Amino acid sequence: MILITDELRARLCANGAAEIETDHVPVVKLFNPVGAATWLLSELDADGDTLFGLCDLGFGFPELGGVSLAELQAVKGPLGLGIERDLCFRARFPLSVYGEAARIAGHITEAERLLRQAAAALEIPTPELPPDRAE
Repeated sequence: MILITDELRARLCANGAAEIETDHVPVVKLFNPVGAATWLLSELDADGDTLFGLCDLGFGFPELGGVSLAELQAVKGPLGLGIERDLCFRARFPLSVYGEAARIAGHITEAERLLRQAAAALEIPTPELPPDRAE
């Protein structure tokens, strides 16, 4: 699988080239199909290799940081499986919200309740979101 398509690369590079520090919405979600590692990535440096985002290696301590695209592409797990791109991922919050929710949960999460809780804690408005299905 191509981890970063040309369209995704363009969006990641545009975010990485922004002159003003911005809390970007994640562009792509990558994951290990046979492990707990997950990456929500929002930027790509001009070097074409260094990605920035929320990185979770599955040890309970997700953190913001950089990761090498070449290294992710080189990962081969059991049966030769590599890192995959979540084709269904659609970010609705800035990276800081996913980071706060991951801090609460101990791992990257897309749980609506936790994301809303994190957005509220960070005082990020969410009026465009549909009502919480759990409410």
